[in-house]
Amino acid sequence: MLRFKILASAVPLLAAGAFAGHHLMTGAHPCIAAADASVELAQLPWQASRLVSFTSDPRQATVRVQIVDDPAGADFAVVDGDITQDADRCGGGPTRFIGIRDTTAAPTVIYMSRDEAADYRIYVRSRSFTPREAAALLVGAHADPQDIATGSL
Repeated sequence: MLRFKILASAVPLLAAGAFAGHHLMTGAHPCIAAADASVELAQLPWQASRLVSFTSDPRQATVRVQIVDDPAGADFAVVDGDITQDADRCGGGPTRFIGIRDTTAAPTVIYMSRDEAADYRIYVRSRSFTPREAAALLVGAHADPQDIATGSL
């Protein structure tokens, strides 16, 4: 009976370890080089040094991002084939992690559209980035929390 209790208590721990290991050991994540640092999407909540969220209501947004159809008209363009396993793919220096929240409680709330009134314009044709991820990285790389609080983005 004691063996069964030990086994029953160990199974949830093993499952949690396998789940966490999967998230920690996954391949490369979308990232960009920004000045002397790399900016990468956080896979775990505690990794994020900056948080962003998305809204479908432009009145709730602190930052507007326009999706454009021509890379020449974009502030940020992502065109690639696939994520590589190259460790230096994002540049050197320290890595800043950007977290995406599901609610608009994050300090930076992004509204994405094709409207022309936007703070940033992005062009994305990629297997490794979605437009949402590209917008989060771009805004997270440029937005400083003090700028967002004062509205001087």
